Amino acid sequence: MHSTLIVARMDPDASLDVAQIFGDFDATEMPHLMGTRRRQLFLYRGLYFHLQDFESDNGGERIEEAKTDPRFIRISDDLKPHIEAYDPKTWRSPADAMAQRFYTWEASE
Repeated sequence: MHSTLIVARMDPDASLDVAQIFGDFDATEMPHLMGTRRRQLFLYRGLYFHLQDFESDNGGERIEEAKTDPRFIRISDDLKPHIEAYDPKTWRSPADAMAQRFYTWEASE
């Protein structure tokens, strides 16, 4: 499984709205089209963390393909009032907000 972690800023009071927006989006076939297996949203002191697990390593590619879908465009627009770039000067796309993994560990079976 492949994971991505997006880091941004969010007003803590927006968490219910953001959860509802993603709940509506995830009720469609879009997660399946993007290869999403699990999505988790976290909030810590005004920082927003969006952890998304994919069925394969091509999750980033499938997100790029989905970016033109009207449902993807709609969720992006719906989230704009609630989520802001961690560094607005360098943000051009979600890829600019993705954390880089520098360590991983898994339990052996």
